[in-house]
Parts: sequence; structure tokens; C-alpha cells
Amino acid sequence: MQEKKEQQELEHLRESLDQITMYRKVTIWLAVLIVLGYGIYIAATFSGTEAHVLEWMNLVFRWAHVILGISWIGASFYFIFLENSLNRTENLRDELAGNLWAIHGGGFYYVEKYKVAPEKIPQHLHWFKYEAYFTWLTGCILLVLVYYINAKSVLVDPAVSDISPLNAILLSVGTLVAGWFCYDFLCKTKLLEKKKTFALTGFSIVILISFFLSQFLSGRAAFMHVGALLGTIMAGNVFFTIIPSQKALVKAAKLGLPLDPTLGKTAGLRSLHNNYITLPVIFIMISGHFPTTYGNAFNWAVLAGLTLASVAVRHYINLYEKGRNAFWILPFSFIALISLVIVTAPKKTEIGGEPASFTEVSAVIQKRCQSCHAQKPSDPEHATAAGGVILESPDQIRNMADRIMVRVVQTKTMPQGNKTEITEEERELLGRWISQGSVLNQ
Repeated sequence: MQEKKEQQELEHLRESLDQITMYRKVTIWLAVLIVLGYGIYIAATFSGTEAHVLEWMNLVFRWAHVILGISWIGASFYFIFLENSLNRTENLRDELAGNLWAIHGGGFYYVEKYKVAPEKIPQHLHWFKYEAYFTWLTGCILLVLVYYINAKSVLVDPAVSDISPLNAILLSVGTLVAGWFCYDFLCKTKLLEKKKTFALTGFSIVILISFFLSQFLSGRAAFMHVGALLGTIMAGNVFFTIIPSQKALVKAAKLGLPLDPTLGKTAGLRSLHNNYITLPVIFIMISGHFPTTYGNAFNWAVLAGLTLASVAVRHYINLYEKGRNAFWILPFSFIALISLVIVTAPKKTEIGGEPASFTEVSAVIQKRCQSCHAQKPSDPEHATAAGGVILESPDQIRNMADRIMVRVVQTKTMPQGNKTEITEEERELLGRWISQGSVLNQ
């Protein structure tokens, strides 16, 4: 008896040390990547290649973020599919919760799920965790590269708020930390047992945070920080709940202790939360290319609508995998998207008024746009023309008239952070010229 107790204490000590080691590794990785990135940035500043190096760092970490995110989300989708599709009734051994036959890539696969854990833990056990950790780490680095380094022009928009770049960064970090603790607290209340109420409460809190951020940050930054918060919640679920629960199950099985089924239930529920959060996060990741969404005056409401529609689609898929065809959900999501298209449609620009001459338009473009949109930009943040858009010749300006209308006149998302201080009168002039046919010979 004494020997078994000592073994349990030794195993508990080993587990605690493993946990401390894991926390230390993640902290070290994050610190090393941030210090390395900042060192490269400082070196580039002194060498005069700041914009070029930043562009490549942005590309490399965005590439890594996408690859790791696909790995993480793919695994999440697969295991939720397994959970939804398991055979739970026919020819099951007592210790099994279900099994599934599948075919993929020309091969047959057979998967079994235990109710809690097998009597003997296999020597080789794969853990799905590093995909989540490194997706979050690369996402944090992208926040620094894209939003914190260029906070004055990308994170802050004077037309939204006169908040300082430092305060905007503190608000960003504070939102991520506070948001995680708020979610984790809700998960530890009895509200978790009431799934619909919990989902509605969580959705309402996310929308409130979205509205709050939209009052202080640029539209694009507000959107992206809601995505960063949701991504932090997903990674936090893996780091603080799912993996520790799984480790506790493995430890109990190894020591021959009674297995606590609530551990698996808790981990499974957090994993399901991640599954529903995924589609809104993916939308937010690509929303930066679509100013009609984040550039809208009610961008937080647009985000709410798209979140609701995407979660509904995910719910339909989950139910369908369980054999339930809730066909009404898809028309609901489609109608929600069509409604957003209608609501976000820009107001028609009046063609009337004094004819706008191209000479005036060209002067505005040269003064307010060409610092970023030129063959050789004068803005130190850009090594090449921003977005590949060059606005130097009359034909280049006319060819981009539609994009100028959307970005500069309608959504007012360009120039970013209005760093070149374009006036409302100049925006109106550009809109009038485009509405009158983008004529070059006036």
C-alpha cells in the first residue's frame, strides 16, 4: 500500500514537472520568436531595408500561420466528424463507446473509441497539441508585425478615435487576456450545462467586445482582434483544459486508478466549442481583403451576422454527420448572407454637381495615395506598391476607379489610418469624378 502511494506521489510530481516544462517551453518559444523578430527588424532599420524585411517576415509567418492553422482545424473537424459518425449500438465490446469503418485514399481504416481509456495505455500515443500552440504563436507574431509595429496607421484610425498607438496596443493585449478569462469563467459555472443559454451568452459577449473595439480601433483591426480573441480561446482550451484532462486520464490508467469520465466529457465539450468557433475565425482571417465588411459604419453588426450564419452552417454539418438533416438551417444562413449584402450596399453616389476634372483628381491621388501606390513608394513601410496597386499614370488611375470608389469614397478604409490626411472634400471629389465616368481629358 505504501509502495503504491509513493508511486502515485512520484507520478504526480513527474506530471507537475512536465506541466512546468511545457509552460516554460511555450514561453521560451514565444520570447525567442519575438526577440528574434524584433532583432531582425532593428537590423533592417539600420540597413535601410526595413520595408523589404518586414514584407518577407509578414509573408513567412503568415504562411506558417495558415499551414499550422489548416493542420489544427483539419484535425478538429476530423475528430468531431468521428464523434458524430461513430457506430454506438452494433457489435460493440463493453469498453467501447463506438467504432467506425472508413475508406480514404484507396485504403480501409477502422477506428475505435473507448468509453474512458483502455486497460493498458499503448507505448506510442499521438497528442494533437503542437498544431494549436504554434498556430497561436505565429498569430501573435503577426499581430506584432502587422498591427503593433505599424500601430499609428493600421491599428489606429483618427476618424474612429484619437487613442494613442500605445494605448491601442494595451487595449489589444488586454482584450485577449480578459476575453479568455471571461470565457473560462463561464465554462466553470452551471451555465455550461444549459447549452443554448451558454451559446447565446457567449455570442452576446463576443458582439459586445466587437462593438467596444470598433469604437477605438480601425475597422480592420477591430475585426482582426475579435478573430485573435476567438483564436486565443481555442488555443487556451487546448493548453489549459483539453491536454491536461487527457494527461490526467493517461496518468490514472497507468497507475490503475479509477478513471474520471468527467475529464473526457470536459475535454470533449471544449473541443466542440472550438469546432463551432472555427468558421467565424476563418472568415475574420480573410476579411482583411473585403473592406465592405470591416469598413461599414456598423461593422460590428456585420460581424455578428456573419458569425451567426457561419455557426449555423457548422451546426448543420454536425447534425448531418449524426444522421439528422436539419434542412432549414442552410436557407437561414443563405438569407442571412443575402441580407448582409443588401444592408452593406453603398449609397448611390450622386453624379450631379460641378464636373470633376482629372487634373484635380490627379493632384489628390499624387498627394494622398502615391506615397504607397507607386512603382517606388516613398512610404518607408512599403518596399513595393501596396497591394500591387500603382496609381501613377492616368490609365492606371482610371483602371482602378472602382477600387478607389470602394476603398477611398464609400468605406473610407484608404489611406490606412488616414495617414496622408485626405479630406472629406477630396473624397467627394474622387467619388464625383468616378460617378461622372472617370473621364481623363477634362
